[in-house]
Amino acid sequence: MSHAGLILGLPELEVERVDRNDAISVYAKPRKRPCCLHCQHPKIRIKATYQRTLKHTRQGNQLITLYLKAPKYHCPRCGRYFRHRFKGVRPRYRASEAFRLEVFETHDGGVTQAKLTRTHGISAATTERWYHAHCQRRVSEMSNRPCPKVLGIDEHFFTRKRGFATTLVDLRRNKVFDVRLGRSEASLDGYLRRLPGKDNVKLIVMDLSETYRNIARQYFPGATIVADRFHVIRLVNQHFLNVWKDVHPEGRRNRGLLSLMRRHARRLKPEQRENLQRYLSDYPVLAALYGARQRLNTLLLLKNLKKKTAQKKLPELLELIDQLRQSPLRRLAKTLTSWLEPIVMMWRFSKSNGPTEGFHNKMEMMTRRAYGFRNFENYRLRVLTHCGWDGIINRV
Repeated sequence: MSHAGLILGLPELEVERVDRNDAISVYAKPRKRPCCLHCQHPKIRIKATYQRTLKHTRQGNQLITLYLKAPKYHCPRCGRYFRHRFKGVRPRYRASEAFRLEVFETHDGGVTQAKLTRTHGISAATTERWYHAHCQRRVSEMSNRPCPKVLGIDEHFFTRKRGFATTLVDLRRNKVFDVRLGRSEASLDGYLRRLPGKDNVKLIVMDLSETYRNIARQYFPGATIVADRFHVIRLVNQHFLNVWKDVHPEGRRNRGLLSLMRRHARRLKPEQRENLQRYLSDYPVLAALYGARQRLNTLLLLKNLKKKTAQKKLPELLELIDQLRQSPLRRLAKTLTSWLEPIVMMWRFSKSNGPTEGFHNKMEMMTRRAYGFRNFENYRLRVLTHCGWDGIINRV
């Protein structure tokens, strides 16, 4: 086996000579004849020989160019002709797969197309075409994946013209499963009806969106809906702050009091707790609502409870909701009652939509880096390439 071929990453080549000038020119030929591609006959003859010129990676700052003697074979058994196929080089391509992958990873790492034109000797259009082809290849290799068992669903903004998009995340592997334009049932109906493996979904985590809950019930009937803990606690805090604004608008504008009101009671220092209690003593209704909110948030923060423990905690939660129903937080009580079952499921499961929100931040950075996307399919391709893949599989 040729050591030079191993260094090049093409072990089946026999290197004849190497010329070093401004670039490195490697002249090579196949080490042995293959079997017939059609009938697997071992004895074939060389009909003709032609030369293939390929760009192949870089050594230091010098580009390696391969000049390969490519035989054209004839099989005496089946009478058919075929050309020699090199491992790591696709037919009719003028660059090896290693070189194309190097360009993709370099450009993906932030190197501009203009810089790649100077260092790799390819045009900006070629860089864009290769980058897009690698993205399509990655996405096509994971296109037949079944639905994940734990699914996170949420919306994010795409463009003013196209509106919002829906993100589906595999919360067990923390990878984006798919991104689809639209957030209504009508816009997602066709995709969800054709989605394979919907019966695999056992758990769906979402915020308090009535639309997504209806979608989960209709298209994933065997899945358990779990409310996202962050969104539930944020809803409770928002309702409390709005009531505080109605009770005492001046206190609501005080940034120091606002900071104390937003924190959980266990995170307050003794002097902070005393200052807050001194303020709440002047507003008994607000003090009662503050205590109810603290007890409610303490219950909402519970997770990984066993079934019997959750059943013991349920009457306490229902009692708090009844108290809120008779207070200025009646709208909050109505929402909690409507979402009672998904909220109780938060006690049994620890999954949240935190990874989904993190992917939304990454998607926003990708959009800013690209100065915006107008074509949603290109946007979806980039998102699945960077957020829905574990690694690179080289296939020739």
